[in-house]
Amino acid sequence: MDIDTIPTFLTEQREAAPEDLQHYFFSFEDFWERRLWHELTDILIQYFNHPDSATQRIRLYQTFVSSFAEKINQLKLVTLGLSAASQYADDQERLSFLKLQAEKVNKPASQDALVYATVAVASVKLHLDDYEGARKDLDQAQRILDTFDLVESIVHAAFYRVNAEYYHAKQEFASYYKNALLFLACINLSDLTAQERETRAYDLSVAALASDAIHNFGELLLHPILDSLVNTPHAWLRDLLFAFNRGDLAAYDVLAGNISKCKLLDEHKAELYQKISLSALTELVFKRPPHDRAMTFATISHETKVQPNEIEHLMMKALSLGLLRGSIDQVSGVARINWVQPKVLDMKQIDNMRLRLREWDSSVNQLGNWIEGVGQDVWAA
Repeated sequence: MDIDTIPTFLTEQREAAPEDLQHYFFSFEDFWERRLWHELTDILIQYFNHPDSATQRIRLYQTFVSSFAEKINQLKLVTLGLSAASQYADDQERLSFLKLQAEKVNKPASQDALVYATVAVASVKLHLDDYEGARKDLDQAQRILDTFDLVESIVHAAFYRVNAEYYHAKQEFASYYKNALLFLACINLSDLTAQERETRAYDLSVAALASDAIHNFGELLLHPILDSLVNTPHAWLRDLLFAFNRGDLAAYDVLAGNISKCKLLDEHKAELYQKISLSALTELVFKRPPHDRAMTFATISHETKVQPNEIEHLMMKALSLGLLRGSIDQVSGVARINWVQPKVLDMKQIDNMRLRLREWDSSVNQLGNWIEGVGQDVWAA
């Protein structure tokens, strides 16, 4: 667009804007005439973030912002472009627009902006069910991100969000769980609506339970996102996660009736029971002092409610997953455990640990007294 027509264009757009937003256009023209690109960019972002600016974003971007696109921060340019792209009703039009933005910022000095735009392209491809294309774009973004020592949090947040969406669509639970938590680490929870927080907590909980690779929910249990399920129809999921964490079979039996409410969990019901059994096993080991971790199969069966003929398989599963370390004596039916995977403790488990520490302190004192008594004069105080 001819720069001589910019003032006329801004006047037309000001008159078309809602009355309470018209003052922005005076600032646009002022900053543009004085070539204050940083200030102009920031106030444009403010305007684009206003819900009532929606109908004007595409024209403003294509006619006004494009006229000085080379002069402003390229990451902020993409931010404006994404805001404008959200107004396209057709996904194909949005995809074409975003591809063009990615091409514009594909320069050595603006690789962070390229990642931001490429991830946006991948997001639209996911909506179009082009999973192969989305994966290719996300892998490209990952390779560029790996070369950075430091990058803006919004870039990482966008990457992890779309990567999580991809894995969610493909039902790759462990990868979704990892990327969704990384996304949450890059943002303030207050930036999400209450419904978005509840949905995110629900999806994370289901992924944690359904995955055959996740047996430690510590990061999720400690994350405030999980509180978004409190006082909702999905509150049982939060309770179920805590039951799994402490290997509480009784609580699982009470809550298991809710599993049918979630189709995905209902399809993995057998795997869930094995998972709670493994958790009960690790909790049984954890409760015991290190010198008393040789357990008969009968003891394990009683505590985990697993049939005696399935105990050996359960133990082998726990050892192969790295939940426990030790050995199994198949002949005598005894498992000897020397290590259990650490996990997040609830208050009851912490109290049990406190009691064990007191017992250990008492035994150390007794040993000291015995050594002093046996040593007599040899013992040096």
